[in-house]
Amino acid sequence: MTLELPSPQWADYELVDSGDGEKLERFGPYYLRRPEPKALWGKSLSESQWQQLTHTWFRPGAGFGKAGKEDSGTWDRLKKMEDQWYIRYSGPTGHPDERTDGPSFQLRLGLTSFKHVGVFPEQAPNWEYIYKNTRELVLQARKTTRQAGGDSASPVKVLNLFAYTGAASLAAKAAGADVTHLDSVRQVVTWARGNMEYSRMDGIRWVVEDALKFARREARRGNVYKGIILDPPAYGHGPDGEKWKLDECLFEMLRQVAAILAPENSFMVLNLYSNGFSATLGETVVREAFGLPKPSAGAPGKNPPFHLESGELALSDRNGKILPLSIFVRLRR
Repeated sequence: MTLELPSPQWADYELVDSGDGEKLERFGPYYLRRPEPKALWGKSLSESQWQQLTHTWFRPGAGFGKAGKEDSGTWDRLKKMEDQWYIRYSGPTGHPDERTDGPSFQLRLGLTSFKHVGVFPEQAPNWEYIYKNTRELVLQARKTTRQAGGDSASPVKVLNLFAYTGAASLAAKAAGADVTHLDSVRQVVTWARGNMEYSRMDGIRWVVEDALKFARREARRGNVYKGIILDPPAYGHGPDGEKWKLDECLFEMLRQVAAILAPENSFMVLNLYSNGFSATLGETVVREAFGLPKPSAGAPGKNPPFHLESGELALSDRNGKILPLSIFVRLRR
């Protein structure tokens, strides 16, 4: 298991401080104060310093801590700030003009009633992984086409499920993929489309649908993808009221993903935020859904070679306190 964090050179994001069940973050020019149940330690900065820095403070509502409403509340603005603003992600260098080996895109941020602002910054290592592996597949397809004397390579199809505002979709698109972006909330898909346009990209396919229903249909049709990304919530609903509960649906979701992921030269990224899930649990459920041999089973045998890794995504504040936020499992074959 590994621990991965965004590059400290990402100019538009910083975890300033954490503790006492809260976190103070800078997104571009603005400082946001939000609840963070995993911040079990004390703060490094004083309350007056937090107050001095904060532009807006998220106040939990009556539903805070309840399933499906755990993040509800309101924002208390302490300083003047825009309702919506943009930040840039440009990888480890922090200087998009100097970067030639990674994704660069813009993300619109805004204050929602569910504590979220349009990006989960701890996901940056996943964006880098998606870009790197997609780029390798695109270059490989081009090389194969040239060697065969062809003119244009087959597209590298990447499917992003539970895709939210689309940072992972943009990472794959920046690497040259043919991207399908799926989320069950139309407003979120519209938000993601705006991020694509502001990032001067185009051509992403937008789907508003229940992820499990879509994956099952793709499996029936025999459609396959070179890359599949999924970041499922603990609870959710599809556009037609389909119920999603992570504990009950994850294994079946992964079985459908296994059916539509190309058996060779492909990758899968799974991210999980549920507090009850560990990296070991995530890796085991992926192994079982994909029919991969157990770690003690030795060589894959008749299965194609694969690489499976798992770990935690975290943020580090100015004083070096590590805040773990999600677990990931990545499969490459």
